[in-house]
Amino acid sequence: MKLSLFIARRYLFSRKQKTVINVISWISLVGIAVSTMALIIVLSVYNGIGNLTQGLFNLFDPELKIEAAEGKSFHTADIDMARLQQVEGVASIVQIAEENAWLTHGRHESIVSLRGVDSTYGRVTGIDTMIYNGQYKLTGSMSIIDPETGMEIERSEDYLVLGGEVYSRLGLSLLANTPVGVHIPKRGGSLGMTMEQAFNTGYAMPSAIFFVQQEIDGRYVLADIDFVRCLLSYSNDECSALALSLDATRSAAAVKTEVRQLLGEKYLVKDRFDQQPLYYKIFRSERIGIILILALIVLISTLNLVASLALLIIDKRHDISIMRSMGMPESTVRSAFFAEGLLISGVGIVAGLVIGFVVCFVQQQFGIVKMGDNFIVDAFPVVMRVGDFVTTFLLVALLSGLAVFLTTWRVRLK
Repeated sequence: MKLSLFIARRYLFSRKQKTVINVISWISLVGIAVSTMALIIVLSVYNGIGNLTQGLFNLFDPELKIEAAEGKSFHTADIDMARLQQVEGVASIVQIAEENAWLTHGRHESIVSLRGVDSTYGRVTGIDTMIYNGQYKLTGSMSIIDPETGMEIERSEDYLVLGGEVYSRLGLSLLANTPVGVHIPKRGGSLGMTMEQAFNTGYAMPSAIFFVQQEIDGRYVLADIDFVRCLLSYSNDECSALALSLDATRSAAAVKTEVRQLLGEKYLVKDRFDQQPLYYKIFRSERIGIILILALIVLISTLNLVASLALLIIDKRHDISIMRSMGMPESTVRSAFFAEGLLISGVGIVAGLVIGFVVCFVQQQFGIVKMGDNFIVDAFPVVMRVGDFVTTFLLVALLSGLAVFLTTWRVRLK
């Protein structure tokens, strides 16, 4: 094997004679390096965009969510809340009352998901950091002029924090003193002939606008949980879900298992994958598709390697004859060309991995490639993972090694 490797190194790195075959070999090396680099860069950028998108979803999707296995709501009195709070890894618990609602403002209207939450929800999820305009608040007081006395008085008021698209559809203005009508169908009754018979109606002022992600911005509106409970005719301990935020002491999977054992079969415990199954399945499918497409590019680059090895064998027929006349076995001769093919692919793979790492590192540190002004981040996000480097190395090495093997052991040496 040492003799075969020595011959392979002489053929690839010899400076005494530069032929077209040598140039083609180096072109093959560059092709493998470029395809390897492309795999690393594309996967790293895809990781960055995926993390960014998941982070936006996480502003609304808690780490764990508890729902009733049957029905839309449940009573917290039926759950041992103290024991649930004491589960290791659970940092806080937020009650949620959520239902589809019909919002009206003048001649504008919109169907939304109205999510009632308590005062800690914004801080726990981080949605209060995504406010584009206004002030994040769900309840408060408002100064008005008493028409009878002419004096300024304070009146308690409910507020809505709206997604940007919902805000636009309703034609709202934070400066205007006009409330939004919130209508939810009455529970347990037939649809009446009038608005009063068919809907529970409340009014709230818009307080802020958030921009997170198109699907969320066009669907969600946040309100105080007591306001939503009143519209849903819920009791004070009734809710549609519990949102659990976790600390770093345990993994989400371990906490999920313990919480599920604690609550039993009457409740569903959902992690973020369970809450957005379609998104995560599509994300994983797209990742596999990207790898397969780039693998096809790698396969095409290995065809150049096959051609260069075949031409090299033809070009070195005189050398092969000399080696055979000196008593060198045919298997050793083939091993020499096999070793050269592995050298070409190996150097190309290592060079591609290094260049890919450097490009991704520079993008991480300096954000050279921009996304434009209309995006949440200025530059393309990049997240490098060891698994991607290992996968890329194995994939390119497997394809190029197979191509080299089939070429060197099937081409005639005579």
